[in-house]
Amino acid sequence: MEDEKIEIAKVEDTQPVVEEVKESDIEKLEKDELNVKDLDENRVLKTEITHEMKKSYIDYAMSVIVSRALPSVEDGLKPVHRRILYAMRLMGLDKGMTKKSARIVGDTMGKFHPHGDSAIYDAMVRMAQDFSLRYPLVHPQGNFGNQDGHRAAASRYTEAKLNKLSVELLQDLDKQTVKFIPTFTNEYKEPVVLPGKVPNLLINGSSGIAVGMTTNIPPHNLTEVCDGIIATINKPEITTDELMEIIQGPDLPTGGRIVGENLKELYENGRAGFVIRGKVTTEEVKGKVRIVITEIPYQVNKAALVTQIAELVRDKKLLEVSDLRDESSKGKIRIVIEMKKGASPDFTINRLYKSTKLQSRFDAVLVALEAGIPKTFSLKQMIMSYIKHRRRVVRKRAEFNLAKAEAREHIVKGLLIALSNLDEVIKTIKKSKGTFDANENLQRKYNLSKKQADAVLDLTLKQLTSLEHEKLKKEEKDLLELIAKLKKILEDEKEILKIIKRELGELKDKYGDKRRSSIIKSIKDIAEKDLVQKKDVVITITDKGYIKRMPFKAYNEQKRGGKGVIGAELTSEDFMKQLITCSTHDYLLLFTERGRLFWLKAYKVPEVQRYGKGQAIVNLLNIKDDKVTNVMAVKDFQDYLFMATKKGQVKKIRLDMFSKPRNSGVRIINLPLDGSDIVVGVDRVKDKQEVMLVSKKGQAIRFNSDDVRAMGRASYGVTGLKMDKSDEVRSLEIVENLEDSILTITNKGYGKRSKVSDYRLTGRAGKGVINLKVNEKTGNVISSITVNDKDNFVVSTVKGIVIRTGVKGVRVMGRATSGVRIIKLNQGDRVSDVAKLVRDDAVVEKGNLEDGQQSL
Repeated sequence: MEDEKIEIAKVEDTQPVVEEVKESDIEKLEKDELNVKDLDENRVLKTEITHEMKKSYIDYAMSVIVSRALPSVEDGLKPVHRRILYAMRLMGLDKGMTKKSARIVGDTMGKFHPHGDSAIYDAMVRMAQDFSLRYPLVHPQGNFGNQDGHRAAASRYTEAKLNKLSVELLQDLDKQTVKFIPTFTNEYKEPVVLPGKVPNLLINGSSGIAVGMTTNIPPHNLTEVCDGIIATINKPEITTDELMEIIQGPDLPTGGRIVGENLKELYENGRAGFVIRGKVTTEEVKGKVRIVITEIPYQVNKAALVTQIAELVRDKKLLEVSDLRDESSKGKIRIVIEMKKGASPDFTINRLYKSTKLQSRFDAVLVALEAGIPKTFSLKQMIMSYIKHRRRVVRKRAEFNLAKAEAREHIVKGLLIALSNLDEVIKTIKKSKGTFDANENLQRKYNLSKKQADAVLDLTLKQLTSLEHEKLKKEEKDLLELIAKLKKILEDEKEILKIIKRELGELKDKYGDKRRSSIIKSIKDIAEKDLVQKKDVVITITDKGYIKRMPFKAYNEQKRGGKGVIGAELTSEDFMKQLITCSTHDYLLLFTERGRLFWLKAYKVPEVQRYGKGQAIVNLLNIKDDKVTNVMAVKDFQDYLFMATKKGQVKKIRLDMFSKPRNSGVRIINLPLDGSDIVVGVDRVKDKQEVMLVSKKGQAIRFNSDDVRAMGRASYGVTGLKMDKSDEVRSLEIVENLEDSILTITNKGYGKRSKVSDYRLTGRAGKGVINLKVNEKTGNVISSITVNDKDNFVVSTVKGIVIRTGVKGVRVMGRATSGVRIIKLNQGDRVSDVAKLVRDDAVVEKGNLEDGQQSL
């Protein structure tokens, strides 16, 4: 009790304890280490306190272990739970209406369990809670508590009865299948264990702290456990790995995700811990993201979890959270965490896992009593113990039914003899002096037993009809068939195992359900990106070094010549430098104009609404005295990086050299120290793939990438395109297909498309051919991209206007043309960049696009 105080007395000396010895203790002393001769003339025993303390403590420890804290492997119940269920059965609560919990507690306490009523009621309440037991054994009526830690109402207010699963657990209890022992008053008898048709220990688990040992068995799925037991019966030499293919792992009442890296150790050795994570999803409502927790770890108090999250917000450890609500109702968990506008939920989710009970550890220990002896079990040993117990129960049940059937068959046989000689039997009875004499005469004349003769004498007049005679004949036939069947069962162990399998199949069909907890491999395999929804995004970078991420659906497709939509509200000094599309799960490789490479995961780029300018790259990466000029999205680090500089230099380097990110970045090209040359284009290239360089003044060159050997990070490269001093390289393109086109856009909004095959293949270091006829109306070339008819492309301007349109709207022209208008520019505006939207059907889900959108 809370109000109890434990006082610890100090030992003043080590003098022996003197106690009086009663007559009844003499026999005990004879069996003990002490001798009766140690008694003095006053019948006082002198003994060492250490001996008495040791003996008393061992007695206490064994009492706690056997009679209180540990469940039996046979039925999965501790004594208090077993006694509650048995008392409820005796009260008739296996059918019909519920009865007051106070009455159930009173019957249990008065007849079977001499302990406090609150302890009994708490045990019964737990058996009724669907968030405590995977398969509740008690059907509750009233307030039986909740996951917020609120206690059940007082026993006088609540009612209960047995669940159907408990009825299965108690089945065959009246058929002498288990041993009964006297209760503490010797007035009643109680079962040592229940027949346990249901594998209760595995499906509901158990926890308890004994003396010197503990148990903490997680619950499992009934369907999987039944299948696992059947598989073990079919193949006794089954391995743990084979069992784990059937029994995937624990299945907790509150669901969640279980990290299964230590489950094999648990199922082989009986001891291991595993991590449980709550289930978290994200929703987007009115442009704001919210985190929703729909499942919490097993045995976690929901109210305490909400309090922990609120404390993190208060302590400014969750800066992006704007509101926290508990919208749970009717047993369904729903904790809503509102995020600030434009905030990404990824790191908030990670913080919740790290700093709250949303991620908890379950230290499992498979300890239980087998025949009253504590033992640590493996999964297979636990299943084998269940099978052993059920074999014994089924055999005893068959023996009981056989004895009952044989006894009845013996009576029916005597009745049929009497009915066959009815007139003679009646005369014999009439001539007898009394009942005893009649019994003797019937036994002697018709060779009947005493029980048969008694049954004949007990016949009523209605049983003398021919119809009753036929009924007896049919009953005899059915009894003989039943006796033969039961004898066959008792003679063949395989028949007993068939019955066990059949009953398990029936349990699975009646009570089996789907898993609530999912099993994931390991936490190490769960990267931060796994907590981020995989979706297409558009990432933009401005000239001033601001980067942002927007959902792809923010752009609606328009026809050629459209006005576009506002992509960002930028200052007059800043403009859109680059725009790419990728998945949130891609890696971003950021290349600076001074030839350095930095790594960034796409989902770590802050998501900002269309009007926002984003976040400064220097705040995301460790970049000093440099500016990001190119961004490339990659899913893996294979093939080569091919880069081009403003002065026409090109370089090829293996991409796998950059598979290990560094916070400080790495140098990928050795540019002149005077800053006269910068990197203008970087792309991924495979062996024998062709590349194209496009210049500001409308020149282009196409050559094979194999003309450039793979180099180290410290080299400058070789010449790719020879140009006039006033000219410079604007873009680098990788040729995928000769049927593709080169789309070239000028800074005054003009563009044209020409077939790649129109550009003759030459060696590197040439002057190339005409790509576009540059004049005053078109302005200089701003960029070129390789496209086909199915592609879309996005054009952005220095004032933040963005237009997305289909390539099919731009007709194919000759190389020496000036092109057509792509975008109408406002006064003082000009094109800053163009980007192709790459198609990726694995990312985009069909039917999940807004009207007018086209999938990537």
